[in-house]
Amino acid sequence: MALKGKIGAEIEIHSPASKFFSVFITKLHEVQNMTDEVHQTKLHKGDWHGVGSHSVKHWTFISGGKAVHCKEHIEEIDHANKTILFNLFDGYASDKYKMLKSKLKVVEKGEGAIAKWTDKYEKVNEGIPPPLDHLNFLINASKDVDANLLKP
Repeated sequence: MALKGKIGAEIEIHSPASKFFSVFITKLHEVQNMTDEVHQTKLHKGDWHGVGSHSVKHWTFISGGKAVHCKEHIEEIDHANKTILFNLFDGYASDKYKMLKSKLKVVEKGEGAIAKWTDKYEKVNEGIPPPLDHLNFLINASKDVDANLLKP
């Protein structure tokens, strides 16, 4: 069984692609107010939307039916392609994975969009499952953020 892998999902988004993408690059601190999947976010150091390891956020979220925590920083943002790469570490991420990176790509589709999430990972050992619970968190949170953006 391989230690490295990649899993992903596509979610149909009804809000405009640019509006949905903007939440993750300018309003990341508001995600906790848009979904019950996130219990709390705190700025650990730096600023909320900085790129690089100097801007670290601490997340408490639902994974596999229980609250877990980890830290995250944005590795890169590609505005033209509406892509963000997040690096997750400490807590949940480090307990199971040597490396866990989540990539969001938002693709315009008619009046809405498709949110494509990909988790790239390296497990600490063969007994650890792929991060399907984390991917499910991303799917559920994305649906909630989309629904929140559609409110009048």
